[in-house]
Amino acid sequence: MASNLTKEKLIEMYRKMVEIRLFEEKVFDLYGQNLVPGTIHLYAGEEAVAVGVCSALRKEDYVTSTHRGHGHCIAKGADLRRTMAEILGKKTGYCKGKGGSMHIADFNIGMLGATAVVGAGLPIAVGAGLSAKLRKTNQIVACFFGEGASNQGTFHESLNMASTWKLPIVFVCENNLYAMGTRQSRVMNIENVADRAVAYGMEGVVVNGNDVMAVHEATIKAADKGRRGEGPSLIECKTYRHKGHSRVDPAKYRPKDEVQEWLRRDPIKLLKEHLMQKHSAAEAELQTIEKEAALAIEEAVKFAMESPYPASEEALQDVYA
Repeated sequence: MASNLTKEKLIEMYRKMVEIRLFEEKVFDLYGQNLVPGTIHLYAGEEAVAVGVCSALRKEDYVTSTHRGHGHCIAKGADLRRTMAEILGKKTGYCKGKGGSMHIADFNIGMLGATAVVGAGLPIAVGAGLSAKLRKTNQIVACFFGEGASNQGTFHESLNMASTWKLPIVFVCENNLYAMGTRQSRVMNIENVADRAVAYGMEGVVVNGNDVMAVHEATIKAADKGRRGEGPSLIECKTYRHKGHSRVDPAKYRPKDEVQEWLRRDPIKLLKEHLMQKHSAAEAELQTIEKEAALAIEEAVKFAMESPYPASEEALQDVYA
């Protein structure tokens, strides 16, 4: 890890990564208690991607997310309480409890929404990017998607159109090696999704998705390029989810030694070591951050648990804009 980021900025990023990890661990637990409707797709292990990207954006910049979107929401500034309430199906949630885990949105912070459909966020990002360009707002769109989505037609259509129109979009591929239970090597004859960028006349780069500083710096470069009117970029972040595809997936298809190797490269652990070794951060200082994050998560759970469910007569409200 090498970076020009200040200690204060890195501490802020560490706090956000810890919040996401503890949030996901709590959601995992609540699901086991049958308190979460539907299913969940946890972001634990991939925190450096969301935080690295979103820490390089402005508040007014846009984000399109995926079925594994809690981390994106929190990294972009979503309220922990309203996020937890939405996951628990409560009226105080971002979508009044009707969207659940995979459909959280908050236009006030630029979160255009998570979507349960694989690859669906790509064309949405193109629409947002075109809007920003036509309105001359100097906004950037960060579009998150997995390597599995890069085999969808929406990937080709979106990158082709974004490149042709030189739209201010940073396409972020979160490559965790497995699309559900299918390993990338079984369905792609290339090692890097970023290699596909050349077909659309845009820059494609591969970064260590467990190094939050590397992700941040790649995003700064791509965002600056987009704001200058030089078009989109594709960043592929090599990372790894700690849990299965969803809460009910034991992920037995992954070799044990592979899992252990990636756990050793935990992004939070790596940033913590960097802060202590390169910025003289004290263990006690970082433990305080961890305790504060844990308290914030507990407060979010309390808020969500005490919130009401939407009334049955509200079922058809807000269905159409």
